[in-house]
Amino acid sequence: MTAAAREALERLIVDVPDYPAPGVVFKDITPLLADHTAFTEVIDALAAAGRDGSGATVVDKVVGMEARGFILAAPVALALGTGFVPVRKAGKLPRETHAVSYALEYGEATLEVHRDAVAPGERVLLVDDVLATGGTVAATRSLVEACGGVAVGVAVLMELSFLPGRATVGDLPVHTLLTI
Repeated sequence: MTAAAREALERLIVDVPDYPAPGVVFKDITPLLADHTAFTEVIDALAAAGRDGSGATVVDKVVGMEARGFILAAPVALALGTGFVPVRKAGKLPRETHAVSYALEYGEATLEVHRDAVAPGERVLLVDDVLATGGTVAATRSLVEACGGVAVGVAVLMELSFLPGRATVGDLPVHTLLTI
């Protein structure tokens, strides 16, 4: 990651205490998204997780998890020259889906993906804003595998090191721009 991307993350991510629940410090990325130069630096840094040492793209699809993962994953897919696949909350996709339920930091959720969103054997990069407990990433990996795809890595803006996200993700490589 470039020094400019790191500086942008540190300068433009705003802590919001007690949101969405008392004791939680929410990381607001909207100032980062509003800054074209910073947003571009961060997207380029996330896209590096989908390239090899020579800069060649090594993934076929980029999957973004609802909701903030969409904002990051779509431009990462464009930067890599691949397709983008949305993983949505239950009931939001119009055709036949695979679904998986999992635990969140403060509740439970179900995610879905269209059954034909990832072709068998396609290599997939998972992109989200925060790696916390790892439940969303693990659930998304399960959905990719249910389609026959192969999750090859995870790229996130931030990793909350005080939570077990990396352990939950297991052997999947994690590309983190900022560890908190």
